[in-house]
Amino acid sequence: MPLKLSLKPGEKFVLNGAVITNGDKRATMVIQNKACLLREKDIMQQEEANTPARRIYFPVMMMYLDPEDVTRYYNEFAIRMTEFMGAIENREALANCVEISREVMAGSYYKALMICRKLFDFEGARLNYVPEIVPEHAASC
Repeated sequence: MPLKLSLKPGEKFVLNGAVITNGDKRATMVIQNKACLLREKDIMQQEEANTPARRIYFPVMMMYLDPEDVTRYYNEFAIRMTEFMGAIENREALANCVEISREVMAGSYYKALMICRKLFDFEGARLNYVPEIVPEHAASC
């Protein structure tokens, strides 16, 4: 099934390892066969892998973009996923972790990336959580 890709002016994407930048006008492309494609919004630089969920996403993204060197990135993925799963108890997040792992084992890296984005939401909710500060005198009532 062909993939129709609508690009904004100047938008970048990776197609089979090549970084391509759209020109100064909106464009539409149709990819007719299987290809490794990531839009700019889904591409992460290594220095952006600065949270536990992002440290899972990055090696999966690299497995997707560099299928010749999967084992190099798989080891990092396995370590990070094990750490993450050991640190959380939320059932939905754990289920997402299992699903990501299944997709990685099946070689479905793009699917794993899209599921991994759910972990960003989970993590964001936890990292942005600010506990309500109860005034000292109210706690003693």
